[in-house]
Amino acid sequence: MERSYKIAVIPGDGTGPEVVSEGIKVLKAVSGVEGFKVKLIYYDFGGERYLKTGEALPDSAMEELRQLDAIYLGAIGHPGVKPGVLEKGILLRIRFELDLYINLRPVKLYPGVQTPIEGKGPEEIDFVIIRENTEGLYAGAGGFLKRGTPDEVAIQESINTRKGVERCLQYAFEFCRQRARGKKLTLCGKTNVLTYAFDLWERVFQELSREYPDVETDYAHVDAICMWMVKNPEWFDVIVTDNMFGDIITDLGAMIQGGMGIAAGANINPQGTSMFEPIGGSAPKYAGKNVINPLAAICACQMMVDHLGEGGAARRIEEAVIQVLKGHLKGLSAGEMGHSTTEVGDLVAEYASKA
Repeated sequence: MERSYKIAVIPGDGTGPEVVSEGIKVLKAVSGVEGFKVKLIYYDFGGERYLKTGEALPDSAMEELRQLDAIYLGAIGHPGVKPGVLEKGILLRIRFELDLYINLRPVKLYPGVQTPIEGKGPEEIDFVIIRENTEGLYAGAGGFLKRGTPDEVAIQESINTRKGVERCLQYAFEFCRQRARGKKLTLCGKTNVLTYAFDLWERVFQELSREYPDVETDYAHVDAICMWMVKNPEWFDVIVTDNMFGDIITDLGAMIQGGMGIAAGANINPQGTSMFEPIGGSAPKYAGKNVINPLAAICACQMMVDHLGEGGAARRIEEAVIQVLKGHLKGLSAGEMGHSTTEVGDLVAEYASKA
């Protein structure tokens, strides 16, 4: 039976189109070798479209996206559009309406990549952060009272449902079991202050742990997690946490694995369409200069094909990225790689195509 996938491509803003182009180059290379087909459907959602039409994401597009196998995203963020407009109108809308309730962030230091943590290497920095992606403080509950006056009150509520917490934790336990590395799942919270929300998280965590006797469980406050990610990253295998804490510690994770140039993530609905993206922003000052690092976007492509069940293609891409990092790049920052954006994409595609 022919293996074929329909993929939405949203290049987005700034350097997004450049890095996505290199990811597509690699995707086409591995699909040819591994024997599956991809149909790419491009969408122009982003700042330029919004400035022309006043529309961030048409309703009709959401229904189209639901019918596809995956979404491959470049970057969202335009200097001509007020911060938050595109992020809420495109990114958060896709997350919420497609119910992408898992944010998956590998934190993996590859050979040849520098980490700011002295004395740590690839053996010590290899863990995954699972972030609940549709609830918490990002649910948008709250409001203002007496706005613009000296007595103004701003309220932002963290919404945590039993259903939302349980399905996130269930995914984390299953992922930890299948990852089969350390089989240790750490709940990151703040039970000494956020006594209602994380009481729920902790109770469900303990209940589910009885169904997974082969998975070691652990708990740490978010502030301690931040310290230990820097001091002893080797302590972690899989970390699971809520939306806000996950947003914070994943950026810390990106830095210890070498920076935004290598960090990729997935927004997953295990029963539906999922979205894959590089972690870095649109970096408009580098747009069109062919100097931005495309490896994060290529790693997002690797996560996408792995999610689609193409494990052979995923392994090819990861090994190709490792070869390029070890033998070709001088650095990961824009303009410091020793190669252009397109040259890096060519190198990864070439290695990924080898038998």
